[in-house]
Amino acid sequence: MADAYKFPTEMVDLPSKGYFYPEGHPLSSGKVELKYMTAKEEDILTSQNLIQQGTVIDKLLEALIVDTSIKIDDMLIGDKNATMVAARILGYGKNYEIQYDNIEHTIDLSVLESVKLDFSKLPKGENQFLFELPSSKRTITFKLLNSGDEKKISDEVMARKKISKDDSSELTTRLKQMILTVDGKSEKSFINNFVDNEFLSLDSLAYRKYLATITPDVDMNVTVKDSTGKEQVITVPITVRFFWPDTGV
Repeated sequence: MADAYKFPTEMVDLPSKGYFYPEGHPLSSGKVELKYMTAKEEDILTSQNLIQQGTVIDKLLEALIVDTSIKIDDMLIGDKNATMVAARILGYGKNYEIQYDNIEHTIDLSVLESVKLDFSKLPKGENQFLFELPSSKRTITFKLLNSGDEKKISDEVMARKKISKDDSSELTTRLKQMILTVDGKSEKSFINNFVDNEFLSLDSLAYRKYLATITPDVDMNVTVKDSTGKEQVITVPITVRFFWPDTGV
C-alpha cells in the first residue's frame, strides 16, 4: 500500500488490537498505516478556520492515514489517541516538552505503551458489553465510545452550557451515549430516565471501574520529579505544544 505514496509510512499498533470492530472493518486488523507529515499537513495545523471549528486534529489524521476508507469518527477513542501520538512523533519527533511544578520536562512519547488489557475475556468483532450493576442487580449493555460519539457528547454539552453556564451534565450525557439497553430495554427514553433517576451512585462507580478494565487506550501516565526532587506520576498534558512545538507557548 505504501508503494502508492512518495512518502515513507509507518504501521501503528492500535490499543484495541482491532478487537471491537466488525470483521472486515479496516480497523479490525489492529493496525493503521500513517505517512510522515509534510508541509502540506502543516498547512492543516495552521488553518485558523479548522482550529476554531475544533476539527484540526481530525483533519490532520485524515490526511496522514494511508487507507482512505478509514473514518476518524469510527475510531475508538483510545485508538485515535494512539494514532495522534504516532502522528506527532512522525511529524515532530518523540520529545515533547511540558511544564510541571514550574519545571520543564522532556517526555519521550515513543516509550508510551497501550493500557494492559486481558483480551481473552473480551468479545472479538463487536463493541457491546454486558454488566450487572452490583447494588441494584439491574443489567445493562453498553459500548465503548468512538470519535463520532465524543463529538455528539461535546455538541450536546456545549448546547446545554449556552442555556446554563452552570450545567454539569457531561457524565450523564456520556452514560446515555454509551448505554445500549437496561434490563433488555433499548428505548432511548427508558435509558435516559434510568440514567437521570435510577442509576445509583454505587452502581455508577462500579460500572466506571469495570469500564476502565476493558477500555483500550494509550497509558499517558509518566513519572517526573517535582521541585523538591520527589518523583510524581502525572498524566501527560496535551497542550498547544503537542502539535505546535515551536510556538513557545
